[in-house]
Amino acid sequence: MSNLAKLEIVALDITGKNYLLWVLDAEIHLDAKRLGDTIKEGNKATCQDKAKAMIFLRHHLHEGLKTEYLTVKDPQILWSNLKERYDHQKTVILPKARYDWLHLRLQDFKSVSEYNSAMFKITSQLKLCGEKITDADMLEKTYSTFHANNVVLQTQYREKGFKKYSELISCLLVAEQNNELLMKNHEARPTGSTPFPKANVISHSGKISKNKDHASSSGRGRGQWRGRGRGRGFGGYGRGHGGYYKNSHSHQKWDRKDGKGEKGKSDNVTSVCYRCGGKGHWSRVCRTPKHLVDLYQSSLKKKGKNVETNLVFEDGEGDFESGDTTHLEVADFFTSPEGNN
Repeated sequence: MSNLAKLEIVALDITGKNYLLWVLDAEIHLDAKRLGDTIKEGNKATCQDKAKAMIFLRHHLHEGLKTEYLTVKDPQILWSNLKERYDHQKTVILPKARYDWLHLRLQDFKSVSEYNSAMFKITSQLKLCGEKITDADMLEKTYSTFHANNVVLQTQYREKGFKKYSELISCLLVAEQNNELLMKNHEARPTGSTPFPKANVISHSGKISKNKDHASSSGRGRGQWRGRGRGRGFGGYGRGHGGYYKNSHSHQKWDRKDGKGEKGKSDNVTSVCYRCGGKGHWSRVCRTPKHLVDLYQSSLKKKGKNVETNLVFEDGEGDFESGDTTHLEVADFFTSPEGNN
């Protein structure tokens, strides 16, 4: 099992492709742990500090490098050996970084943020290789690589006199966002057209609230005749000095509003009884005598037994010759011999 503890920095690859980044991260972490002097020549660090620095360096090495430097126990010696082995990476990265810097142009990027990322990546590589890049160099690179259609805009930015590259990039980012917003507003509808009218949507649930007010009367009330009496229950009758009176808040039976009651009533009137054929009742409540029911059922069974025969002739002149029908002429209908000429 390798790397039981969590890595604080990316381990140095055996090919050395990330050596420059690894050196920078390792120096920062060693200084934070107060172990930065252990990798310097002629240091007077204690054995305990050297052991801590050695543990940190070996923990962030490739497994192959750990095997190759298995006998090295001094962090300063390990640091020097790695530098001699991979320090040539600067000579490999520097030509590529210079080439990228030379061909870096603002007009080749779709957005300012992409150009800004590429700018910082290239300048970081140049600084790691010992090259010095100032804000003035970055400003001049940006001014000189504007698109040819933005010559006036480039001149206006120059006249503002920016001293830092970050100020110019901030101004360009704000201008880019404003241009995008302007294009969206322009493409929303054609020039000169009126905006669409506002449409308010009102949703209706379709439910009708049913408030059932069951009238109840209790206590004392005034009757139909003079006198004072007491009401009984829901829709009852009150009793006064002059006799009985009907309570004004009489209880009424509520009819269903969904129309099912009326539908059932109409079905009783128009429906036909399957037992006797009568109307106005159903078969389950039919009281027709049995002999009449038998007559009705037998009449239903006889329906459809009468067969109707139709003679169909073919098209053409020989329609009568296709069957067994005898061919007759006009002379065959005269009885006297004079008609048979």
